[in-house]
Amino acid sequence: MSSTRHFLRDDDLSPEEYSEVLELALHFKENLFYRRTFEGPKSVAIIFDKNSTRTRASFATGVAQLGGYPLIIDAGTSQLSRGEPISDTARVLERIVETIVWRTFRQVDMLKMSKYSSKPVINALTDEFHPCQVLADLATLAYINGTQNSAREQTNKQKVEQIRGKTLVYLGDGANNMAHSYLLGCATAGVNVRIICPKNYSPNPQVVQDAHEVARKTGAEIIITDDVNTGVQGAAVVATDAWLSMGMDKNQESERADEFRKFQVTNKLMSKAGPDAVFMHCLPAYRGKEVLEEVIEGQSSVVFEEAEFRLHAQKALMEHLYIKEGYF
Repeated sequence: MSSTRHFLRDDDLSPEEYSEVLELALHFKENLFYRRTFEGPKSVAIIFDKNSTRTRASFATGVAQLGGYPLIIDAGTSQLSRGEPISDTARVLERIVETIVWRTFRQVDMLKMSKYSSKPVINALTDEFHPCQVLADLATLAYINGTQNSAREQTNKQKVEQIRGKTLVYLGDGANNMAHSYLLGCATAGVNVRIICPKNYSPNPQVVQDAHEVARKTGAEIIITDDVNTGVQGAAVVATDAWLSMGMDKNQESERADEFRKFQVTNKLMSKAGPDAVFMHCLPAYRGKEVLEEVIEGQSSVVFEEAEFRLHAQKALMEHLYIKEGYF
């Protein structure tokens, strides 16, 4: 059994560690080769049970820039797809690679992988959480706020410190993995978070409770509401996600569209947020549904900067976990 540090959900990092990772991500933005953690090259297993563009590109490139070898494994062509126990896969990989990155369906499977691995396991997405995305989003916020909105030069540490107390609002399905990770990640970073969603699509109550426990330490404010107009006021970030998450029954699409239409992000809605508010989306986006073209292609949109920061934030995370384990 393993006592190794893993990153399975956003609050697996302490508030102090979370800030350290965000700061390191900003260093990687300035210099892609700031650290060469996996020089050798050492291998990192990156396993995909789900389709991917940004996760695959950012993790594979990130491992290479850290001096390592990205071992890409499509689960459908591995023994996992033939019923090999996750515990067996974990105990094989831990002897070969330095870190295991997995994009899969069930959080319970991620927990099982981590239980049997003596090397760090990173959640690259499950149906319940998407913690690497929120790390990237908050690193983007720190970069945009510190670089573009400051009258004086700031250190990366200062840029990270200054996102504390800012407000991120998320509109749409409050029960999906992005909403859950925004709750935990923002609370850990000291960022106020508002989930604006239909009442029958509210976040998992246990996740909300966990976020409140973290927020009591960091001072973050957490609000769950279905009031769009009040909810977006004063926000530094307005974020959304697809109304139908990956793997869901497409027959639900029209029903969900009816439920979520009033939560659509438009220029009119963005005008109610803070004066310098930015728009974020984890992508892929369905234009004309959860967000209008006028927003995602508008001046407030930072969706492609956000996608780039997946690279920097994940490199920072891998570096952090590897050093914490005393391997480097």
